[in-house]
Amino acid sequence: MTGAPDVDLVVAGGGPAGLATALHAVRAGLSVRVVEPRPAVIDKACGEGLMPGALAALAGLGVDPSGHPLHGIAYRAGGRWAAADFAAGPGRGVRRTVLHAGLRDAVDRAGVEVVADRVRSVAQDADGVRVRLAGGEALRARYLVAADGLHSPLRRSLGLDVTARRRARYGLRQHHALAPWTSHVEVHWAADAEVYVTPVAGDLVGVAVLSSSRRTYDEHLAAFPAVRERLAATTPANDVRGAGPLRQEARRRVAGRVLLVGDAAGYVDALTGEGVSLALGQAAAVVTAIGADDPQSYEQAWTSLTRRYRWLTGGLVAATALRPVRRAVVPAASALPSVFSLAVNALARPVGG
Repeated sequence: MTGAPDVDLVVAGGGPAGLATALHAVRAGLSVRVVEPRPAVIDKACGEGLMPGALAALAGLGVDPSGHPLHGIAYRAGGRWAAADFAAGPGRGVRRTVLHAGLRDAVDRAGVEVVADRVRSVAQDADGVRVRLAGGEALRARYLVAADGLHSPLRRSLGLDVTARRRARYGLRQHHALAPWTSHVEVHWAADAEVYVTPVAGDLVGVAVLSSSRRTYDEHLAAFPAVRERLAATTPANDVRGAGPLRQEARRRVAGRVLLVGDAAGYVDALTGEGVSLALGQAAAVVTAIGADDPQSYEQAWTSLTRRYRWLTGGLVAATALRPVRRAVVPAASALPSVFSLAVNALARPVGG
């Protein structure tokens, strides 16, 4: 790469992972530019429950999104249930759009330029990267962070995609205009799907479905009569959004001077609700590696900080694919409340903590 770089870091993707990376970069004294083709606040299908660890990480970035307090996690199936409170204090149910707006406001206040464009191609050498945008502009940078989502085009273009061998799972989410009836994230279990009920405001509840079966949102809800009864008299606040396949794998997280963050770096499943926590932890780790001019150290850091998530989530998804195990999840959690509480609070800790 000839000539001085325009910036230390280009971040491809303006979702939570990319914006958090930009905020950490500015705090580390790096010059940064974010490239994101969607100028408006970005919505996506997700459960929207922020664990206490995620709230603490956001507070460290000066971001405090409004929402509804979450005191823990509850599992329900038929007449059985188990609940565990967060020992570290409440989490928060937060609309994805509210979270994104809070991060974007912090980025704007930090003076980070957000370019409304898309990365078309990347070339790199020993000194840096040349990022060519779809609109024709070329940027020179010391590093590029790919934070371009679950189905990352940059991950694919770098040859880092891995075809997932396990059964694909998909997510659907809709909001309903009613007052929350719980201060927990409720996970309702059925034969081949889970429903996640998350209060996100005083008059709004998010309902997300995860399953390997491809059905409509209403068809899935038919297997959850208790949830369907709660929603029967309500008006949907928006359209159903979908996402998937959820499991995405990458060969590695570092390709020269290009580093993958957030869902682009690989994703197991939304079952344990750690997506935002993981993105925030990775954002901090990738900036540490870039600041040290040691990109390869990020690979080890990523492996370490995601280990708990990959083991717990991967193991639970694999185990509950078996019908006898799936039927036993809620009875076991109910019979062993201390074990269930330990598992919930292990997930609630800050990523890497």
